[in-house]
Amino acid sequence: MTSEKIPLQSWMTDPRTQAIFSALREGDFSARFVGGCVRDTLLGRKIRDIDIASDAPPDDIIRCLQNANIRTIPTGIEHGTVTAVIGGASFEITTLRRDVETDGRHAKVTFTDDWDGDAARRDLTINSISLEIDGTLHDPFGGRADLKAGRIRFVGNPQDRIVEDVLRLLRYFRFQAHYGTPPPDQEALAACRLLAPRLSKLSGERVRSELLKLLEAPDPAPTLRLMAEAKILEHFLPEATEIWCLSRLLTFESDVKTSIDPIRRLAALLTVDGDSLKGVANRLRFSNAERDQLLMAATITVSPKFSAVERRRILYRLGSTSVRELVLLGWARDIAGLYWRPFLQEVDCWTPKTLPLTGNDVLSRGISPGATVGKLLRVVEAWWIDGNFVADRDECLDRLDEELNAGFE
Repeated sequence: MTSEKIPLQSWMTDPRTQAIFSALREGDFSARFVGGCVRDTLLGRKIRDIDIASDAPPDDIIRCLQNANIRTIPTGIEHGTVTAVIGGASFEITTLRRDVETDGRHAKVTFTDDWDGDAARRDLTINSISLEIDGTLHDPFGGRADLKAGRIRFVGNPQDRIVEDVLRLLRYFRFQAHYGTPPPDQEALAACRLLAPRLSKLSGERVRSELLKLLEAPDPAPTLRLMAEAKILEHFLPEATEIWCLSRLLTFESDVKTSIDPIRRLAALLTVDGDSLKGVANRLRFSNAERDQLLMAATITVSPKFSAVERRRILYRLGSTSVRELVLLGWARDIAGLYWRPFLQEVDCWTPKTLPLTGNDVLSRGISPGATVGKLLRVVEAWWIDGNFVADRDECLDRLDEELNAGFE
């Protein structure tokens, strides 16, 4: 059904957004806002990006935009998605679709101009809402009421929706974390519990994407606890046994006003064991940077009992960003939780240091290139760190000469 008109956010009325709608309208096609920008507008939240649906086939979307001198990128043309780039902003535009065949992982689709048919194939009622450029709201499945109530429901029969694409099971919990309030929809939860064994069919990349998005919720712990109780986690992340630790981390993140980092949160959630974390990173196809961040939590330990020299040494070696992550995780795992705050304050006040010597200084003393150069630099560097980085270049050179005169090998 169509309801009253909704006030649009400024990003929706931006001239660049208006230009895209105008270009499609010039080609005798219609377009609507869909997805997160609609949900967040209804909730009064600031929108982060804009997704648009259109009854225009992909080739016509490209033609209409090019006629308006708007750059297009066929980012997902086989699924009907075109990215429009205008004035430094990007907009995803997707043609209305209808499922022809599904196998639990991928759907074969055909393009359509039926707005209600496209809404009917979507996973959740809150994702079936669309909004016209004049603010007219289209809500065929009661998604607006569900959104207001914090009620996450599937469109139609939950089992049918999940069987069509098992990823929807994880999407249900992701949206529960971001938009839902207890208690969960029991029909949806029962379907998820029944079909959870099918999660093994999903690729690591798809699971990773949904998991990290779930962990970006303001407080994902209640949803993860729900997933554990419903025996969902054991089918794709059995290592997630430390929800209590994640809950403590969330408290400290809020307390010290730190930014959300899903990898940090995942590290708190998982059993702290290098092999286990490496297995998770490989199974979920993490990037090298994500894997290294996760493994750092298992291979490097910090303590509020570190001496001043030990703190300076690890800050110098790892940098304040990495040490801050380790301090937050250590604080979350330490039930006593004593003396971590001063350590964190010291980390936040840290300024990077640079050893005032280089390998060339060693070579200029007649040392041949090779391992000895690095060893000498490390000896002088350790002395410099122990002295709280006070020694200047001349003093470091003097120390280097002392080591050489003492017969360093």
